Formats: sequence, structure tokens, C-alpha cells
Amino acid sequence: MSQIQPEGEEIRKAIKWISANLDEGKKKSKLIEEAAIKFDLSPAQTDFLMNFFSKKQG
Repeated sequence: MSQIQPEGEEIRKAIKWISANLDEGKKKSKLIEEAAIKFDLSPAQTDFLMNFFSKKQG
């Protein structure tokens, strides 16, 4: 099963940043909000992150 690669360097950086901070026990929703601001993501990119991390549960 292949994963769709997101376009844009900002979204890749956001995924790496969120993944690193998840290991510290922070909530996904809060991290996604912070990443949207930190990496200046569009609403569509933010939606992508929400879907990406909701599917990556196990």
C-alpha cells in the first residue's frame, strides 16, 4: 500500500515536526494547529495533516 506524497516542502517539514513532537506525548490536534502556523500552511494542507495523522493511528 502506497502513501500519497504531499506537495510542498512546508508540509513535509510539518509532518516531521509533528511526528517528533508526538513522541513527547503532545496531542495531535494541538500539534497540527501549531504546525499550520509555524509552517504557514493553507487550510487544504492543514486538512491533509488532520487526515494523515488520523489514519496513522497504529
